[in-house]
Amino acid sequence: MRSLRTGLSLVSLLSGLALLVPAPTASAADAPLRDLAAAKGKVMGTAVTGSKLTGTYGDLAGAQFNSLTPGNAMKWGSVEPTRGSYNWAEADQILNFAEAHGQQVRGHTLVWHSQNPSWLTNGTWTAAQLGQLMNDHIALEVGRYKGRLAAWDVVNEPFNEDGTYRQTLWYNGLGTGYIAQALTAARAADPAARLYINDYNVEGVNAKSTALYNLVKSLKEQGVPIDGVGLQAHLIVGQVPATLQQNIQRFADLGVDVAITELDIRMTLPSDSTKLAQQAADYKAVMNACVAVARCAGVTVWGFTDSDSWIPSTFPGQGAATPYDENYAPKPAYYAIAEALGGTTTPPPTGACTAAYSVTSQWDTGFTGQVKISCSGAALSSWKADWTYGAGQRITQAWNATCTQSGAAVSCANAAYNGTVPDGGSVTFGFNASWSGSNPVPAVTLE
Repeated sequence: MRSLRTGLSLVSLLSGLALLVPAPTASAADAPLRDLAAAKGKVMGTAVTGSKLTGTYGDLAGAQFNSLTPGNAMKWGSVEPTRGSYNWAEADQILNFAEAHGQQVRGHTLVWHSQNPSWLTNGTWTAAQLGQLMNDHIALEVGRYKGRLAAWDVVNEPFNEDGTYRQTLWYNGLGTGYIAQALTAARAADPAARLYINDYNVEGVNAKSTALYNLVKSLKEQGVPIDGVGLQAHLIVGQVPATLQQNIQRFADLGVDVAITELDIRMTLPSDSTKLAQQAADYKAVMNACVAVARCAGVTVWGFTDSDSWIPSTFPGQGAATPYDENYAPKPAYYAIAEALGGTTTPPPTGACTAAYSVTSQWDTGFTGQVKISCSGAALSSWKADWTYGAGQRITQAWNATCTQSGAAVSCANAAYNGTVPDGGSVTFGFNASWSGSNPVPAVTLE
């Protein structure tokens, strides 16, 4: 449902290498999350941005997850921005990546009130015209990927919080029947794909989830093709609904699958050890609820790294909602997911400081880089960052640190004014350097 935040703050060369202080680098679970999930017959998925499926981001997306959801690439406004003019590039890229990595794909989303092209939302349509537009769109997009997608979020967010129908282009133009019409069209376009209705704030038993329950029950009774219900699960730390498993079970008892489709658990920033511990407990509770119900197909996180999360731009002052931090280091939430799936892990100490190296710009003979030192559950009164260049790079200038280089070995110590890094705080220093031929990212250690 929600847009993944577009673009990293750094160029595509960005890559973070994190080291715990004073312990060694955090290790991931003894088996990838995808393998742990598969052993339990579950999906462990993530939403992704196609342009980022390279480097560390691509490596983790491919290794840790057995399902991908395009964050934005398959939405109507993305694939047909101008009527009759199509752009399938990112959707195709994600699908090709998934197939190359033995992953399934969840299509997202066909009929929604948001992220539609302006030509559609600004048009004046009769009911017959609007219904035909919807049918044609579904036939085209689902048909294009027929046999290659495991599931589709066919109808997205049809309800208000009180359980009444949301006033949308579709509801206002076609009435409640648009939902059955969309599902029927999707089944005709791809008989094998699992067809879902997807919504948020329906994780626990409440007015909205009961309206969804009654809708699914009615559709089943009418013989309308409906295979599953998606519970988005955009949650807040400490607020996992107590009735989550009960709610999953009641939908399963209707004879449909249930999927957690867009899980993230946000907190008020800055993060600290207490919030991260609660977040881990919350992730584990959601995973446990799914594992406990046979017809819970699995869990998809809405972005696996904080650098690709929609939360900060939508909820100012909140974030840190995913299982990996912005530097791709696994958080306590990652280990909690692994444990819920039956894995054994060696999580890092709760309190840690990390150093993340990145290249912010690069030209023919030189580049500008930076190192960000961040602490959570720990603090520093001084610091020194060390790394070894592997391709002959040479630092020529530094700021906010005193840097020396001997051969390939670089050592940068804090300036007089920025040695203190408090719990939840960070400092950044930068440098210019020369390069020739290649510029691989080094691993950084903190002293």
